[in-house]
Amino acid sequence: MLFGQQTQTLASQPPSSTTLEAQSSAPPEVTAPAPGKDPSAAAKHKLGPLEVSINWRTRAEGWNWFQGKTGNSDYGLWDSTLRVGIGQTGERIDWFIEGEQPSILGLPNNAVVAAPQGQLGLGANYYAANNNHTNLANGFLKQGFVNFKNLGPAGLKLGRFEYFDGAEVKPSDPLLATVIQTRITSRLISNFAFTAVQRTYDGATLSLNSPENNLTFFASRPTQGVFQVKGMDELDVDLYYGAYTRSVRTQKNAGELRIFALGYIDHRTLVLKTDNRPTALRAADFGKIEIATYGIDYAHVYNSEKAGKFDFLLWGVVQNGSWGNLAQHAGAFVGEGGWKLPVAVLKPWFSAGYSYGSGDDNPNVSRHGTFFQVLTTPRQFARFPFYNMMNNEDFYGTLNLNPAKKLALRSEAHAMRLADANDLWYSGGGAFQPGTFGYTGRPSNGHRGFANVWDLSADYQVTHSFSTTFYYGHAWGKSVIAAIYPKDPNGQLIFLETNYHF
Repeated sequence: MLFGQQTQTLASQPPSSTTLEAQSSAPPEVTAPAPGKDPSAAAKHKLGPLEVSINWRTRAEGWNWFQGKTGNSDYGLWDSTLRVGIGQTGERIDWFIEGEQPSILGLPNNAVVAAPQGQLGLGANYYAANNNHTNLANGFLKQGFVNFKNLGPAGLKLGRFEYFDGAEVKPSDPLLATVIQTRITSRLISNFAFTAVQRTYDGATLSLNSPENNLTFFASRPTQGVFQVKGMDELDVDLYYGAYTRSVRTQKNAGELRIFALGYIDHRTLVLKTDNRPTALRAADFGKIEIATYGIDYAHVYNSEKAGKFDFLLWGVVQNGSWGNLAQHAGAFVGEGGWKLPVAVLKPWFSAGYSYGSGDDNPNVSRHGTFFQVLTTPRQFARFPFYNMMNNEDFYGTLNLNPAKKLALRSEAHAMRLADANDLWYSGGGAFQPGTFGYTGRPSNGHRGFANVWDLSADYQVTHSFSTTFYYGHAWGKSVIAAIYPKDPNGQLIFLETNYHF
Protein backbone atom coordinates (compact mmCIF):
# COMPACT_ATOMS: atom_id res chain seq x y z
CA MET A 1 0.00 0.00 0.00
CA LEU A 2 0.96 3.63 -0.41
CA PHE A 3 0.20 6.66 1.74
CA GLY A 4 0.77 9.25 -0.99
CA GLN A 5 4.36 10.44 -0.80
CA GLN A 6 4.87 9.16 2.75
CA THR A 7 5.40 5.52 1.82
CA GLN A 8 8.10 3.94 -0.22
CA THR A 9 8.15 0.85 -2.40
CA LEU A 10 11.11 -1.45 -2.77
CA ALA A 11 11.27 -0.54 -6.44
CA SER A 12 12.21 3.04 -5.59
CA GLN A 13 14.71 2.41 -2.82
CA PRO A 14 18.33 3.46 -3.38
CA PRO A 15 20.83 0.70 -4.01
CA SER A 16 22.36 -0.43 -0.78
CA SER A 17 23.06 -3.46 1.37
CA THR A 18 19.58 -4.50 2.35
CA THR A 19 19.97 -5.77 5.90
CA LEU A 20 21.98 -7.70 8.44
CA GLU A 21 18.75 -8.28 10.42
CA ALA A 22 18.55 -6.82 13.91
CA GLN A 23 18.54 -10.03 15.87
CA SER A 24 16.53 -8.67 18.76
CA SER A 25 13.78 -7.39 16.46
CA ALA A 26 13.90 -4.08 18.26
CA PRO A 27 11.36 -1.50 17.04
CA PRO A 28 12.67 1.21 14.72
CA GLU A 29 11.35 3.95 17.04
CA VAL A 30 14.24 2.94 19.27
CA THR A 31 17.76 2.71 18.00
CA ALA A 32 18.33 -0.80 16.65
CA PRO A 33 17.28 -1.45 13.04
CA ALA A 34 14.37 -3.83 12.54
CA PRO A 35 14.25 -6.74 10.09
CA GLY A 36 13.93 -5.45 6.56
CA LYS A 37 15.34 -2.06 7.48
CA ASP A 38 18.53 -1.06 5.75
CA PRO A 39 21.20 -0.26 8.37
CA SER A 40 23.30 1.61 5.81
CA ALA A 41 20.55 3.72 4.29
CA ALA A 42 20.87 6.56 6.80
CA ALA A 43 24.39 7.49 5.71
CA LYS A 44 25.75 7.33 2.17
CA HIS A 45 29.44 7.77 1.55
CA LYS A 46 30.54 9.15 -1.78
CA LEU A 47 33.53 8.05 -3.80
CA GLY A 48 33.31 10.46 -6.71
CA PRO A 49 29.99 9.72 -8.41
CA LEU A 50 29.70 6.36 -6.62
CA GLU A 51 28.17 5.41 -3.28
CA VAL A 52 30.05 3.03 -0.98
CA SER A 53 28.59 0.94 1.86
CA ILE A 54 30.25 -1.33 4.40
CA ASN A 55 28.30 -3.57 6.79
CA TRP A 56 30.21 -5.76 9.22
CA ARG A 57 28.56 -7.98 11.80
CA THR A 58 30.44 -10.14 14.30
CA ARG A 59 28.96 -12.50 16.88
CA ALA A 60 30.33 -14.64 19.71
CA GLU A 61 27.81 -17.41 20.39
CA GLY A 62 27.50 -19.80 23.33
CA TRP A 63 25.32 -22.87 22.72
CA ASN A 64 23.99 -25.13 25.44
CA TRP A 65 21.81 -27.45 23.35
CA PHE A 66 19.57 -30.11 24.86
CA GLN A 67 21.72 -32.98 26.16
CA GLY A 68 21.35 -36.58 25.04
CA LYS A 69 23.43 -39.61 25.86
CA THR A 70 26.20 -38.70 23.39
CA GLY A 71 27.64 -35.65 21.65
CA ASN A 72 28.81 -32.19 22.69
CA SER A 73 25.87 -29.88 23.39
CA ASP A 74 27.85 -27.14 25.16
CA TYR A 75 30.25 -25.08 23.04
CA GLY A 76 31.09 -21.64 21.70
CA LEU A 77 31.81 -20.26 18.23
CA TRP A 78 32.57 -16.95 16.52
CA ASP A 79 31.29 -15.74 13.16
CA SER A 80 31.67 -12.65 11.01
CA THR A 81 29.72 -11.33 8.03
CA LEU A 82 31.42 -8.55 6.06
CA ARG A 83 29.54 -6.96 3.18
CA VAL A 84 31.06 -4.24 0.97
CA GLY A 85 29.00 -2.57 -1.74
CA ILE A 86 29.30 0.08 -4.40
CA GLY A 87 26.55 1.63 -6.47
CA GLN A 88 24.98 4.70 -7.95
CA THR A 89 21.59 6.36 -7.54
CA GLY A 90 20.02 8.11 -10.51
CA GLU A 91 16.71 9.75 -11.25
CA ARG A 92 15.48 6.73 -13.22
CA ILE A 93 18.11 4.00 -12.76
CA ASP A 94 19.97 2.70 -9.72
CA TRP A 95 22.61 0.00 -9.73
CA PHE A 96 24.39 -1.79 -6.92
CA ILE A 97 27.09 -4.47 -6.54
CA GLU A 98 27.95 -6.03 -3.19
CA GLY A 99 30.42 -8.69 -2.12
CA GLU A 100 30.22 -10.79 1.04
CA GLN A 101 32.97 -12.42 3.07
CA PRO A 102 31.71 -14.80 5.80
CA SER A 103 34.01 -16.36 8.41
CA ILE A 104 33.13 -18.95 11.05
CA LEU A 105 35.69 -20.07 13.63
CA GLY A 106 35.84 -22.62 16.42
CA LEU A 107 33.12 -25.02 15.35
CA PRO A 108 32.74 -28.18 17.44
CA ASN A 109 33.77 -31.45 15.79
CA ASN A 110 31.72 -33.64 18.15
CA ALA A 111 28.24 -32.03 18.03
CA VAL A 112 26.84 -34.14 15.17
CA VAL A 113 25.49 -37.50 16.35
CA ALA A 114 23.10 -40.14 15.08
CA ALA A 115 19.37 -39.52 14.79
CA PRO A 116 17.16 -38.68 16.52
CA GLN A 117 19.54 -36.32 18.39
CA GLY A 118 21.12 -35.18 15.12
CA GLN A 119 22.93 -31.84 14.91
CA LEU A 120 23.26 -30.20 18.33
CA GLY A 121 22.75 -26.51 17.61
CA LEU A 122 23.80 -24.17 14.82
CA GLY A 123 27.49 -24.90 15.34
CA ALA A 124 26.78 -28.46 14.29
CA ASN A 125 24.77 -27.19 11.31
CA TYR A 126 27.74 -25.14 10.09
CA TYR A 127 30.14 -28.06 10.63
CA ALA A 128 28.02 -30.60 8.73
CA ALA A 129 27.22 -28.21 5.85
CA ASN A 130 30.92 -27.47 5.19
CA ASN A 131 32.46 -30.94 4.92
CA ASN A 132 33.27 -31.21 8.63
CA HIS A 133 35.63 -28.25 8.84
CA THR A 134 35.94 -26.35 12.12
CA ASN A 135 37.20 -23.03 10.68
CA LEU A 136 35.62 -21.56 7.54
CA ALA A 137 35.91 -18.54 5.27
CA ASN A 138 34.89 -17.66 1.73
CA GLY A 139 33.86 -14.76 -0.49
CA PHE A 140 31.25 -14.31 -3.23
CA LEU A 141 28.90 -11.89 -4.97
CA LYS A 142 26.11 -11.14 -2.53
CA GLN A 143 24.08 -8.69 -4.63
CA GLY A 144 24.24 -7.23 -8.11
CA PHE A 145 21.17 -5.55 -9.56
CA VAL A 146 19.76 -2.74 -11.67
CA ASN A 147 16.68 -0.87 -10.45
CA PHE A 148 14.52 0.95 -13.02
CA LYS A 149 12.25 3.44 -11.25
CA ASN A 150 9.80 6.24 -11.97
CA LEU A 151 8.52 4.43 -15.04
CA GLY A 152 5.13 6.04 -14.61
CA PRO A 153 3.45 3.95 -11.89
CA ALA A 154 5.89 1.07 -12.35
CA GLY A 155 9.31 0.00 -11.12
CA LEU A 156 11.46 -2.94 -12.24
CA LYS A 157 14.39 -4.58 -10.46
CA LEU A 158 16.62 -7.16 -12.17
CA GLY A 159 19.57 -9.18 -10.90
CA ARG A 160 20.66 -10.69 -7.57
CA PHE A 161 19.15 -9.16 -4.44
CA GLU A 162 17.52 -9.92 -1.11
CA TYR A 163 13.75 -10.15 -0.74
CA PHE A 164 11.36 -10.09 2.22
CA ASP A 165 7.71 -10.95 1.74
CA GLY A 166 5.41 -8.41 3.39
CA ALA A 167 7.91 -5.54 3.04
CA GLU A 168 6.66 -4.33 -0.33
CA VAL A 169 5.79 -0.89 1.09
CA LYS A 170 6.71 1.10 4.19
CA PRO A 171 3.86 2.67 6.21
CA SER A 172 4.32 6.21 7.48
CA ASP A 173 2.93 5.34 10.93
CA PRO A 174 6.00 4.28 13.01
CA LEU A 175 4.22 1.67 15.14
CA LEU A 176 2.46 0.11 12.13
CA ALA A 177 5.81 -0.08 10.34
CA THR A 178 7.29 -1.84 13.37
CA VAL A 179 4.44 -4.36 13.63
CA ILE A 180 4.76 -5.24 9.95
CA GLN A 181 8.58 -5.41 9.99
CA THR A 182 8.83 -7.57 13.11
CA ARG A 183 5.67 -9.73 12.98
CA ILE A 184 4.63 -10.12 9.31
CA THR A 185 7.65 -9.57 7.08
CA SER A 186 9.79 -12.65 6.27
CA ARG A 187 7.38 -15.36 7.41
CA LEU A 188 7.68 -17.10 4.02
CA ILE A 189 10.46 -15.41 1.98
CA SER A 190 13.59 -13.96 3.53
CA ASN A 191 17.39 -13.92 3.56
CA PHE A 192 17.91 -16.16 6.66
CA ALA A 193 19.78 -13.23 8.16
CA PHE A 194 20.71 -14.78 11.51
CA THR A 195 23.21 -17.13 9.90
CA ALA A 196 26.70 -16.06 8.95
CA VAL A 197 26.20 -16.61 5.21
CA GLN A 198 22.51 -15.85 4.51
CA ARG A 199 20.76 -16.20 1.12
CA THR A 200 19.82 -13.98 -1.82
CA TYR A 201 17.68 -14.43 -4.94
CA ASP A 202 18.41 -14.24 -8.67
CA GLY A 203 15.36 -12.82 -10.38
CA ALA A 204 13.13 -9.82 -10.93
CA THR A 205 10.50 -7.73 -9.19
CA LEU A 206 7.85 -5.60 -10.89
CA SER A 207 5.97 -3.02 -8.80
CA LEU A 208 2.88 -1.06 -9.83
CA ASN A 209 1.89 1.83 -7.57
CA SER A 210 -0.97 4.25 -7.01
CA PRO A 211 -1.52 6.60 -4.05
CA GLU A 212 -3.07 3.87 -1.87
CA ASN A 213 -2.27 0.63 -3.65
CA ASN A 214 0.70 -1.50 -4.56
CA LEU A 215 0.98 -4.56 -6.78
CA THR A 216 4.25 -6.48 -6.63
CA PHE A 217 5.34 -9.52 -8.63
CA PHE A 218 8.52 -11.43 -7.81
CA ALA A 219 10.10 -14.37 -9.65
CA SER A 220 13.43 -15.87 -8.67
CA ARG A 221 15.73 -18.76 -7.86
CA PRO A 222 17.35 -18.74 -4.40
CA THR A 223 21.08 -18.94 -3.94
CA GLN A 224 23.01 -21.40 -1.86
CA GLY A 225 24.51 -20.26 1.43
CA VAL A 226 22.84 -19.98 4.87
CA PHE A 227 25.01 -22.54 6.72
CA GLN A 228 27.52 -23.35 3.98
CA VAL A 229 30.07 -20.63 3.17
CA LYS A 230 29.65 -21.21 -0.57
CA GLY A 231 26.95 -18.70 -1.47
CA MET A 232 27.55 -17.99 -5.15
CA ASP A 233 25.57 -20.67 -7.00
CA GLU A 234 21.83 -21.03 -7.43
CA LEU A 235 19.64 -23.83 -6.15
CA ASP A 236 17.41 -25.82 -8.50
CA VAL A 237 14.33 -24.22 -6.94
CA ASP A 238 11.80 -21.84 -8.51
CA LEU A 239 9.94 -19.20 -6.51
CA TYR A 240 7.01 -17.06 -7.70
CA TYR A 241 5.20 -14.47 -5.59
CA GLY A 242 2.57 -11.79 -6.09
CA ALA A 243 0.98 -9.40 -3.58
CA TYR A 244 -1.64 -6.67 -3.53
CA THR A 245 -1.30 -4.19 -0.65
CA ARG A 246 -3.74 -1.43 0.28
CA SER A 247 -3.64 1.26 2.96
CA VAL A 248 -6.26 2.23 5.48
CA ARG A 249 -5.62 5.58 7.14
CA THR A 250 -7.55 8.17 9.13
CA GLN A 251 -6.49 10.79 11.65
CA LYS A 252 -6.11 8.23 14.48
CA ASN A 253 -5.92 4.94 12.57
CA ALA A 254 -3.47 3.32 10.21
CA GLY A 255 -3.68 -0.12 8.66
CA GLU A 256 -2.32 -2.31 5.92
CA LEU A 257 -4.08 -5.11 4.05
CA ARG A 258 -2.11 -7.59 1.95
CA ILE A 259 -3.45 -10.40 -0.25
CA PHE A 260 -0.78 -12.65 -1.69
CA ALA A 261 0.04 -15.90 -3.44
CA LEU A 262 3.30 -17.84 -3.62
CA GLY A 263 4.43 -20.70 -5.81
CA TYR A 264 7.35 -22.96 -4.84
CA ILE A 265 8.81 -25.69 -7.08
CA ASP A 266 11.70 -27.82 -5.81
CA HIS A 267 13.32 -29.72 -8.69
CA ARG A 268 15.80 -31.55 -6.42
CA THR A 269 13.98 -34.87 -6.68
CA LEU A 270 16.91 -36.96 -5.38
CA VAL A 271 16.99 -35.12 -2.03
CA LEU A 272 15.32 -37.03 0.81
CA LYS A 273 12.23 -35.11 1.95
CA THR A 274 11.73 -34.38 5.63
CA ASP A 275 8.32 -35.55 6.81
CA ASN A 276 6.74 -38.12 9.14
CA ARG A 277 6.65 -41.05 6.70
CA PRO A 278 8.91 -44.08 7.24
CA THR A 279 12.36 -43.70 5.67
CA ALA A 280 11.68 -46.35 3.02
CA LEU A 281 8.64 -44.47 1.70
CA ARG A 282 10.49 -41.15 1.63
CA ALA A 283 13.48 -42.72 -0.13
CA ALA A 284 11.18 -44.04 -2.88
CA ASP A 285 9.51 -40.63 -3.43
CA PHE A 286 11.22 -38.88 -6.36
CA GLY A 287 8.38 -36.47 -7.07
CA LYS A 288 8.82 -32.70 -7.10
CA ILE A 289 7.54 -30.46 -4.35
CA GLU A 290 5.12 -28.06 -6.06
CA ILE A 291 3.23 -26.01 -3.50
CA ALA A 292 0.94 -23.00 -3.86
CA THR A 293 0.43 -20.79 -0.80
CA TYR A 294 -2.49 -18.34 -0.66
CA GLY A 295 -2.64 -15.80 2.13
CA ILE A 296 -4.03 -12.63 3.60
CA ASP A 297 -2.91 -10.41 6.46
CA TYR A 298 -4.06 -7.21 8.06
CA ALA A 299 -2.26 -5.01 10.60
CA HIS A 300 -3.85 -2.02 12.31
CA VAL A 301 -2.83 0.68 14.77
CA TYR A 302 -5.15 2.98 16.74
CA ASN A 303 -3.57 6.09 18.28
CA SER A 304 -5.21 7.48 21.43
CA GLU A 305 -3.88 10.67 22.99
CA LYS A 306 -4.72 9.54 26.53
CA ALA A 307 -4.56 5.75 26.49
CA GLY A 308 -1.58 5.22 24.17
CA LYS A 309 -1.38 3.14 21.01
CA PHE A 310 -3.15 -0.14 20.31
CA ASP A 311 -2.22 -2.58 17.58
CA PHE A 312 -3.43 -5.90 16.26
CA LEU A 313 -2.65 -8.18 13.33
CA LEU A 314 -4.07 -11.23 11.62
CA TRP A 315 -2.05 -13.40 9.24
CA GLY A 316 -3.20 -16.62 7.61
CA VAL A 317 -2.36 -18.94 4.71
CA VAL A 318 -3.59 -22.16 3.13
CA GLN A 319 -1.52 -24.48 0.93
CA ASN A 320 -2.25 -27.01 -1.79
CA GLY A 321 -0.29 -28.75 -4.52
CA SER A 322 2.00 -31.75 -4.28
CA TRP A 323 4.55 -32.92 -1.72
CA GLY A 324 6.30 -35.38 -3.97
CA ASN A 325 3.87 -38.29 -4.31
CA LEU A 326 1.50 -36.79 -1.73
CA ALA A 327 -1.16 -34.09 -2.05
CA GLN A 328 -0.42 -31.00 0.03
CA HIS A 329 -3.25 -29.61 2.22
CA ALA A 330 -1.98 -27.40 5.03
CA GLY A 331 -2.33 -24.00 6.64
CA ALA A 332 -1.08 -21.55 9.26
CA PHE A 333 -2.49 -18.67 11.29
CA VAL A 334 -1.19 -15.86 13.52
CA GLY A 335 -3.19 -13.44 15.67
CA GLU A 336 -1.62 -10.78 17.89
CA GLY A 337 -2.58 -7.66 19.84
CA GLY A 338 -0.53 -5.02 21.61
CA TRP A 339 -0.68 -1.90 23.75
CA LYS A 340 1.98 0.81 23.84
CA LEU A 341 1.44 2.84 26.99
CA PRO A 342 1.79 6.64 27.01
CA VAL A 343 4.66 6.47 29.53
CA ALA A 344 7.64 8.61 28.58
CA VAL A 345 10.17 7.00 30.91
CA LEU A 346 10.30 3.40 29.62
CA LYS A 347 7.90 3.58 26.66
CA PRO A 348 6.53 0.10 27.49
CA TRP A 349 4.88 -1.90 24.72
CA PHE A 350 3.13 -5.15 25.61
CA SER A 351 1.84 -7.66 23.07
CA ALA A 352 0.45 -11.17 23.15
CA GLY A 353 -0.37 -13.60 20.38
CA TYR A 354 -1.05 -17.08 19.11
CA SER A 355 0.70 -18.81 16.21
CA TYR A 356 -0.39 -22.08 14.61
CA GLY A 357 1.22 -24.12 11.84
CA SER A 358 -0.58 -27.31 10.88
CA GLY A 359 0.89 -30.78 11.30
CA ASP A 360 0.26 -34.10 9.59
CA ASP A 361 -2.05 -36.50 11.43
CA ASN A 362 -1.37 -39.68 9.45
CA PRO A 363 1.84 -40.71 7.64
CA ASN A 364 0.10 -43.62 5.89
CA VAL A 365 -2.33 -41.71 3.67
CA SER A 366 -1.83 -39.83 0.40
CA ARG A 367 -2.19 -36.39 1.97
CA HIS A 368 0.56 -34.28 3.54
CA GLY A 369 -0.79 -31.87 6.17
CA THR A 370 2.34 -30.18 7.51
CA PHE A 371 2.55 -26.43 6.87
CA PHE A 372 5.63 -25.68 4.76
CA GLN A 373 7.39 -22.40 5.66
CA VAL A 374 9.15 -22.10 2.27
CA LEU A 375 12.35 -19.95 2.46
CA THR A 376 12.09 -18.09 5.73
CA THR A 377 14.16 -16.55 8.51
CA PRO A 378 12.87 -18.60 11.46
CA ARG A 379 14.82 -16.66 14.08
CA GLN A 380 12.69 -13.55 13.61
CA PHE A 381 9.83 -15.46 15.26
CA ALA A 382 11.89 -18.03 17.19
CA ARG A 383 14.67 -16.03 18.80
CA PHE A 384 16.15 -19.18 20.34
CA PRO A 385 16.06 -20.92 16.94
CA PHE A 386 15.44 -24.58 17.73
CA TYR A 387 11.97 -24.55 16.13
CA ASN A 388 9.87 -22.84 13.45
CA MET A 389 6.15 -22.56 12.56
CA MET A 390 5.80 -26.08 11.16
CA ASN A 391 3.60 -28.42 13.27
CA ASN A 392 3.69 -25.86 16.05
CA GLU A 393 1.27 -24.11 18.40
CA ASP A 394 2.80 -21.10 20.12
CA PHE A 395 1.20 -18.90 22.81
CA TYR A 396 3.52 -15.95 23.36
CA GLY A 397 3.92 -12.58 25.02
CA THR A 398 6.38 -9.76 24.36
CA LEU A 399 7.57 -6.73 26.33
CA ASN A 400 9.54 -3.90 24.71
CA LEU A 401 11.15 -1.17 26.81
CA ASN A 402 13.15 1.90 25.81
CA PRO A 403 14.81 3.02 29.08
CA ALA A 404 17.27 5.34 27.34
CA LYS A 405 17.54 7.00 23.96
CA LYS A 406 20.17 4.54 22.77
CA LEU A 407 19.02 1.43 24.62
CA ALA A 408 16.23 -0.98 23.64
CA LEU A 409 15.19 -4.00 25.71
CA ARG A 410 12.98 -6.85 24.55
CA SER A 411 11.79 -9.95 26.36
CA GLU A 412 9.61 -12.78 25.06
CA ALA A 413 7.90 -15.75 26.70
CA HIS A 414 6.57 -18.73 24.71
CA ALA A 415 4.48 -21.74 25.69
CA MET A 416 4.56 -24.27 22.85
CA ARG A 417 3.25 -27.67 21.91
CA LEU A 418 3.20 -29.62 18.67
CA ALA A 419 0.07 -29.15 16.58
CA ASP A 420 -0.15 -32.92 15.97
CA ALA A 421 1.45 -35.72 17.99
CA ASN A 422 1.72 -37.91 14.88
CA ASP A 423 4.08 -35.46 13.17
CA LEU A 424 7.65 -34.27 13.83
CA TRP A 425 9.44 -31.50 15.69
CA TYR A 426 10.69 -29.34 12.79
CA SER A 427 13.50 -26.81 12.61
CA GLY A 428 15.32 -24.92 9.84
CA GLY A 429 14.46 -22.25 7.30
CA GLY A 430 14.49 -23.88 3.87
CA ALA A 431 16.79 -25.10 1.10
CA PHE A 432 20.40 -23.92 1.17
CA GLN A 433 22.54 -26.53 -0.65
CA PRO A 434 21.92 -29.01 -3.48
CA GLY A 435 21.97 -32.22 -1.45
CA THR A 436 20.30 -31.06 1.79
CA PHE A 437 16.56 -30.66 2.15
CA GLY A 438 16.76 -27.57 4.35
CA TYR A 439 14.38 -28.61 7.13
CA THR A 440 15.13 -31.21 9.79
CA GLY A 441 12.63 -33.28 11.76
CA ARG A 442 12.85 -35.17 15.02
CA PRO A 443 10.22 -37.69 16.22
CA SER A 444 7.47 -36.66 18.62
CA ASN A 445 7.25 -40.18 20.12
CA GLY A 446 3.52 -39.62 20.40
CA HIS A 447 3.83 -36.48 22.55
CA ARG A 448 2.65 -32.90 22.03
CA GLY A 449 4.28 -31.11 24.97
CA PHE A 450 7.20 -29.19 23.43
CA ALA A 451 8.83 -26.32 25.35
CA ASN A 452 8.53 -23.12 27.32
CA VAL A 453 10.97 -20.37 26.36
CA TRP A 454 11.99 -17.09 28.00
CA ASP A 455 14.53 -14.66 26.64
CA LEU A 456 15.96 -11.15 26.96
CA SER A 457 17.84 -8.95 24.52
CA ALA A 458 19.48 -5.54 24.80
CA ASP A 459 20.39 -3.36 21.83
CA TYR A 460 22.66 -0.39 22.40
CA GLN A 461 23.51 2.18 19.71
CA VAL A 462 27.05 3.14 20.72
CA THR A 463 27.54 5.61 17.86
CA HIS A 464 25.68 6.43 14.69
CA SER A 465 27.59 3.67 12.88
CA PHE A 466 28.22 1.13 15.63
CA SER A 467 25.77 -0.90 17.73
CA THR A 468 25.87 -3.93 20.00
CA THR A 469 23.32 -6.64 20.87
CA PHE A 470 23.27 -8.97 23.86
CA TYR A 471 20.89 -11.95 23.86
CA TYR A 472 20.08 -14.70 26.34
CA GLY A 473 17.43 -17.38 25.84
CA HIS A 474 16.44 -20.38 27.98
CA ALA A 475 14.20 -23.27 26.95
CA TRP A 476 12.54 -25.71 29.32
CA GLY A 477 11.97 -28.82 27.24
CA LYS A 478 8.82 -30.87 27.73
CA SER A 479 7.94 -34.46 26.77
CA VAL A 480 8.88 -34.22 23.06
CA ILE A 481 12.37 -32.94 23.83
CA ALA A 482 12.85 -35.04 26.98
CA ALA A 483 12.24 -38.27 25.04
CA ILE A 484 15.14 -37.43 22.68
CA TYR A 485 17.45 -35.66 25.14
CA PRO A 486 16.89 -37.45 28.48
CA LYS A 487 20.11 -36.27 30.12
CA ASP A 488 19.02 -32.61 30.10
CA PRO A 489 15.91 -31.45 28.18
CA ASN A 490 16.70 -27.79 28.87
CA GLY A 491 18.75 -25.57 26.57
CA GLN A 492 20.31 -22.12 26.45
CA LEU A 493 21.68 -19.67 23.88
CA ILE A 494 23.74 -16.59 24.66
CA PHE A 495 25.50 -14.24 22.26
CA LEU A 496 27.14 -10.85 21.98
CA GLU A 497 26.91 -9.19 18.59
CA THR A 498 28.43 -6.06 17.09
CA ASN A 499 27.22 -4.24 13.98
CA TYR A 500 29.19 -1.61 12.11
CA HIS A 501 27.98 0.20 9.02
CA PHE A 502 29.68 2.84 6.90
